[in-house]
Amino acid sequence: MNNNLKLERTRANLTQEQLAEKIGVTRQTIGLIEKGKYNPSLQLCLKICIELQVTLNDVFWTHNREEESNER
Repeated sequence: MNNNLKLERTRANLTQEQLAEKIGVTRQTIGLIEKGKYNPSLQLCLKICIELQVTLNDVFWTHNREEESNER
């Protein structure tokens, strides 16, 4: 599963460890999500988005970002 978690996490100036602690998962879980090797539950996706103050689309729907990049 492609996603923009790393991009949004770094924009929020958070490490994997800091984000993990804030949402109650391990750093390894965040790393696996960023690499597309773990599909988080909807509940976990929502926790991530709330903490990063972004939408589900911002993090987990990469199609829009790809289109924006191509338009520039």
